[in-house]
Amino acid sequence: MSDKNSRFNAVLEITNATPYATSMTDPLKEIWACDVFGLQQMEESLSKSAFKAIKKTVQTGAELDSATADVVAAAMKDWAMSKGAKFFSHIFYPMTNATAEKHDGFVITNSDGNAITEFTGSLLIKGEPDGSSFPNGSLRMTNAARGYTAWDPTSPAYIMHTPNGSVLTIPSVFMSWTGEALDKKIPLLRSNAAMDAAAQKVLSLMGETEIATLNSSCGAEQEYFLIDEKFANMRPDLLLAGRTLLGAAPAKGQEFDDHYFGAIPERVQVFMQDFEDTLYRLGIPAKTHHNEVAPGQFEIAPYFEAANVAADHQQLLMTVMKSTAKKHGFCCLLHEKPFAGVNGSGKHVNWSVGNSTQGNLLDPGSTPNENLNFLLFCGAVIRGVHKFGPLLRAVIASAANDHRLGANEAPPAILSVYLGDQLERVFNDIKTGELHVPKSGGLMDLGLSQILKFERDPGDRNRTSPFAFTGNRFEFRAVGSSQSVSGPLVAMNTMLADSLEWIAGKLETAISAESDKTAAVFSVLKELMEEHGNVVFGGDGYSSEWHTMAVEERGLKNTPTTADALPALKTPEVIELFSSTGVLTPTELESRFEVYAEQYVLSIEVEAKLVVEMATTMVYPAAVNYLSSMASTGFTLEFSPASKVAENANAMMAAVEQLSTALTTEEFDSTEAHMDFLAGTVRGLMDDVRAKSDALEMLVSDDLWPLPKYREMLFIK
Repeated sequence: MSDKNSRFNAVLEITNATPYATSMTDPLKEIWACDVFGLQQMEESLSKSAFKAIKKTVQTGAELDSATADVVAAAMKDWAMSKGAKFFSHIFYPMTNATAEKHDGFVITNSDGNAITEFTGSLLIKGEPDGSSFPNGSLRMTNAARGYTAWDPTSPAYIMHTPNGSVLTIPSVFMSWTGEALDKKIPLLRSNAAMDAAAQKVLSLMGETEIATLNSSCGAEQEYFLIDEKFANMRPDLLLAGRTLLGAAPAKGQEFDDHYFGAIPERVQVFMQDFEDTLYRLGIPAKTHHNEVAPGQFEIAPYFEAANVAADHQQLLMTVMKSTAKKHGFCCLLHEKPFAGVNGSGKHVNWSVGNSTQGNLLDPGSTPNENLNFLLFCGAVIRGVHKFGPLLRAVIASAANDHRLGANEAPPAILSVYLGDQLERVFNDIKTGELHVPKSGGLMDLGLSQILKFERDPGDRNRTSPFAFTGNRFEFRAVGSSQSVSGPLVAMNTMLADSLEWIAGKLETAISAESDKTAAVFSVLKELMEEHGNVVFGGDGYSSEWHTMAVEERGLKNTPTTADALPALKTPEVIELFSSTGVLTPTELESRFEVYAEQYVLSIEVEAKLVVEMATTMVYPAAVNYLSSMASTGFTLEFSPASKVAENANAMMAAVEQLSTALTTEEFDSTEAHMDFLAGTVRGLMDDVRAKSDALEMLVSDDLWPLPKYREMLFIK
């Protein structure tokens, strides 16, 4: 196969291929969580006393003794080996957006040289990977490499089946020898504990006597692209950067709005069914799937789970998605903006807080103006977003997500809260001291007798808001598709804990001064709205008027790039927030700034090097070959594009030279200066190269163009 025809051969192979056949047809009730060592499996295999102890740990976070750990380990090993597993692995989540694992065998040898299996409580509880080889923000050096993983019993172990065998996989935390958190799970567990402690204070002041442990919950909607792997393998940018750094827009994109919720292509449907069947076996409650807005883009959304388990499941979902896509001949793209000119991908994180005794504390009920617990917790969220908006922007900052935020497809880089018409009126009434009975949404009546009338929601949805109330939860819509949900959850839990502590202090004083508890609650909320109500906004977040109003009139910050956003992690108020709640020490927080800043720098530098390479070795030769073929004809054509090709090729290489020179600049006074240079200079130079390359793609003969085009990658399935 010649390089000249590789694109066309790939198209031919794809269009003539038949969908991958899957034989997974088992009913849901038979496969649900069959590969998970959860409470049901524990109850069947443990003694009553051991099961009671582990159940209490799972549900309340109570301490587990080593004797019970030994019993659990033995049962877990027997269960795993019955599933075909010969290895086990502590799986953990370093300060990247990926997972990490080290496989160990159950096998040991005895004095006779025979092989036996062993898995003790000590092996279950602790592992020891290298602590210096992961991004750690200088917490660990090469000569101080010891790190530990430790079993998290609140997230169930599971069997990961692969073509290379089955592995018992144990969700774990990851820390340094000196005790600092090197992962995303430890801060998440700490943040939930801080939120629980603060919430208990508020609920006690409200007269609640039976208060179960509170937990945040999460349901993350995952958007992604699927393209054929034959196309992906021909594009260095997709292989190494996850997005197309060059590529002209096709004649048809998403402007007809014909892909969103459209009929799912057969090959994709087969992939989805296979993918979700695997998720069900792992106890991941995949609930919804559909076509997304852009061609080639899709979405899967799970049901709500406890935040810690949801975060683990989200990481596992991304892993399974990629491996299943490969099995079906697809490349799954989780980058936030893999294709210019069409919508990118996000991961909307739906978040709420509740327990088994008070229920969902972000559920307003039918009379939100009378639901005092809800009003306090919702008010706490409003205060948290207003006070720590820059933190929320920082935890979703990345080189990839910068391409989405602020565009007409994703929430702007200004953090505001959307409450909906009914709730916004309630909180504005509290602010003014004139509470009215809120209006319901009313009946939906289409005037058609065959269509049943139903109650409308009291408020509309706002797709332009980065932080929107959606009925009984908040939806953080600015999270990127490739990101871990742990960072946003940590920030939301911690800011809520801080606000609930503030409310508890104010409420205790107000209750002692007021004879009526309702009046005390409203006095606290009135003060809260007077100080923090500017963050509530129900209009068009994309409009230029809002950008002006938000910054100039309401004092909100607009941080369009990661270079602008990450320094928030170094501000005194954010350091105090995490330190006072016990979620992150100043040293741990500083390490996160260093890690995320380094990832930003490396991401852009890799992309810039790829732009130089692809323009020089692929695009420019294609333009030269085209000019040579035109010259060899011997004809003089009046409307020949040859002059335009030559002009753009020369301009592209001049831009490549500027970009190459910029990449050699190594003298920076600080990390912040380095990020600013990449955001303000290098990215602009990359865009200059791309503009000329994309112009050449529209001029050079199609059979000479070396890279798969947008029309092929997005539309051929």
